Amino acid sequence: MSMTNTMKAVQLQVTGGPEVLSLVELPLPVPGPGQVRVKAEAVGAGGPDVLIRNGTYKWMPPLPAIPGNELAGVVDAVGPGASRLAVGERVLVSARELPQRGGCYAEYICVPEAVPFVLPASVSFDAAVSLGNFQLAIALLASNGNLPAQAVLVPGAAGGVATTLAQVARARGLRVIGTASSDEKRAFALDNGVSDIVDGDPRTLPERVLALTGGRGVDLAFDHVGGALFVACLRSLAPFGMAVSYNILAGPPSSDVFDELRRLLGRSLAIRTFSIHTVDADVAQRRGLMAQAIALMASGQVRAPRATRMPLAQARRAHELLDNGGSLGKLVLVP
Repeated sequence: MSMTNTMKAVQLQVTGGPEVLSLVELPLPVPGPGQVRVKAEAVGAGGPDVLIRNGTYKWMPPLPAIPGNELAGVVDAVGPGASRLAVGERVLVSARELPQRGGCYAEYICVPEAVPFVLPASVSFDAAVSLGNFQLAIALLASNGNLPAQAVLVPGAAGGVATTLAQVARARGLRVIGTASSDEKRAFALDNGVSDIVDGDPRTLPERVLALTGGRGVDLAFDHVGGALFVACLRSLAPFGMAVSYNILAGPPSSDVFDELRRLLGRSLAIRTFSIHTVDADVAQRRGLMAQAIALMASGQVRAPRATRMPLAQARRAHELLDNGGSLGKLVLVP
């Protein structure tokens, strides 16, 4: 079999908009001792890649950088002393397992043999690059210490993390109340595990949620916006409920949170901020969460959102879509 000793990858020399991404030819990486090389079949494009591209990621790789945090493919070479994986095995590489983020917008990647996750036959490569979001969803749903729950609130329910949250929650028998801003997004959310869609206006959201739950409220509310929505999430909670803040796209809560909690004292509410980076140093917990995600998908209890496939060479176009929020489902770059 003849093989060139170069590969194509998408790289940035400077940070900025989608235009900083360029398709480059790089030497084909050779697996060192204890490493394996994975030939990419599908590469996920998502929010953290945008943060790497525009230089605002807290876990920024040094420049010049190859973005990309999820790559699914086949082991095609094994370095000296590596015995865990054989050539031909189907695997997922998640940059959460690497010392630095990024590196996946490439035809090949070399990683330590302990890094890849073996993929069951029932999980396609396109589906596998969504597993990181399911891993995140499982961690988010465990953030109340797995107290018994009946219902959860997922605002912006057509989003990438939100659809995985909805699916994992539904697989556990929970009712999922979501919000969505258009008919297309409503349909997509309902197709991805959401039980009920309500209007997302923060001023009326709590009363709509309470009406749907017979006055009880939800046990968990997941907020990625902040601002007025975080306060609306608090007001939507059931007794002993928890609001989980996993991003603040619109900035901090719009009113004094402790004051809100005291006003709702009769409900004994809790707040948690959440980042998947909390498990960065805990290999067993992090890999255990991914193993759960793979098992859920392999058994058909959750399914990857629909994939929009684009050639790796069109990474700029993919980032334009990510920047304007113009796509539902997962963007998959195909080498």
